[in-house]
Amino acid sequence: MPFDRTVQLAGARARQLQALPRYREVLRLLDEGMKPGEIGAALDPPVTRQRASALIQQAKRAQALGLFEEKIGDENMSSDMTTVNSGGVTSAEGFSAGAIFAGIKTAGADKRDIGLLLSDRPCTVAGTFSQNSVLSPSVTLSKAVVDGGGEVRGVIANSGVANCAVGEQGLIDAREASALAAEKLGISAGEVLIASTGVIGVELPMALMREHIPQIELGDNDGDEFAAAIMTTDTHRKAIAVRIDVGGTTVTIGGCAKGSGMIHPNMATMLAFLTTDAAVEKSFLQKTLSHAVTLSFNQIDIDGDQSTNDTVLLLANGAAGNASLAGDSEDSSTFATAVDYVTRWLAREMARDGEGAQTLIEVTVDGAHSDEDARLAARSIAASLLVRTAVYGKDPNWGRILMAVGKSQILLTESQIEVFVNDIQIVFEGKAISYSIPSVVSALGENEVRLRVGLNVGDGFGEAWGCDLTEEYVVFNSAYTT
Repeated sequence: MPFDRTVQLAGARARQLQALPRYREVLRLLDEGMKPGEIGAALDPPVTRQRASALIQQAKRAQALGLFEEKIGDENMSSDMTTVNSGGVTSAEGFSAGAIFAGIKTAGADKRDIGLLLSDRPCTVAGTFSQNSVLSPSVTLSKAVVDGGGEVRGVIANSGVANCAVGEQGLIDAREASALAAEKLGISAGEVLIASTGVIGVELPMALMREHIPQIELGDNDGDEFAAAIMTTDTHRKAIAVRIDVGGTTVTIGGCAKGSGMIHPNMATMLAFLTTDAAVEKSFLQKTLSHAVTLSFNQIDIDGDQSTNDTVLLLANGAAGNASLAGDSEDSSTFATAVDYVTRWLAREMARDGEGAQTLIEVTVDGAHSDEDARLAARSIAASLLVRTAVYGKDPNWGRILMAVGKSQILLTESQIEVFVNDIQIVFEGKAISYSIPSVVSALGENEVRLRVGLNVGDGFGEAWGCDLTEEYVVFNSAYTT
């Protein structure tokens, strides 16, 4: 069964409840036989023919997804999905976690730098990893375990040191750290995955690891501790959990992530860990995670640099007792949608927490020839230094947005492009239209800036996220290790 694309509505605002009445009106007028130009004129307020065409596409998608029958609360969340208060990696049944400060990174209030995650039973595991040609041995070791298809029960993660570009010692240390974690958790070393993040070119401080790993206390409500242990330049912990119904069984999906710098599509200086008590077949679990990463973590950009340590893991232990999900049922689609939601939420939080950032930038591209084209164009806009500095300076320099779209080299028709800033249209048919500059400047000063580009050449839809580029980012990264 295809993935439920609830998290991929045609336009960021289309996922919110207030958009649905407008879509109902569009469909009603369409049923009466009106053409796009007539529909645009009949709407209140009126819109252009091309904008009406885009609204028709979006309304049809919303109808196909059944959103007119759903009561939407949180963005992208359908009525049969609920969030877990203070949720995270231990919200799913059978998972526990713990963390400690060992002195790997500089001291500070509530800091942690080694974390352990444990399932009380074997897990099916899926993973995606950095595509950088220079890889941390921590990535190499974990990827070998995931690719090998064996079951996993534990994870050890550290922050402060990347365990990368340190020669053969890196793999030796990664294996020893995994063995130390296994001994503490009471499982075999082959059941442990490892992830590291921090300064490149520094070996794992094994004396500290040997001393402090045995001291970590695990609890089934300590997901926040684990989330803290993976932070480097993050300003806050990023964790979430949701619950869904799968064939009459309540299933939980939780996750946490870190990443504020060295963030660029195709993964980033980021670690993300997802856990679920659902029973899921490995091939479908991997397909689900890969799809979710494509739509979320691979669509964020903070500084255009791709890390050596990117790791996203999804562990499924089956403790909920549901019939195993294989991808050929409505329950499988429900599960995949929930994973999409969790990863998208975490990706947005990472972009929001970019080093020195003041503003989250959400880019939506619709009306492209394909979803892939739309995602490519959205990513190009989010990654553009000129767009990001314009947002920081509250400068409505829309030409930079068109430049970034064109730079993606997707097929388009320039004379059909529309551009919106927080729903204020500033470009029509590829040219500037009359708009209130103070209103756009004010919109660019909000905590979240939504840039939407309508290409009007197809049905493709894509999103990407970034942040403004500030002086603080430059100052911070000019003296990172000193």
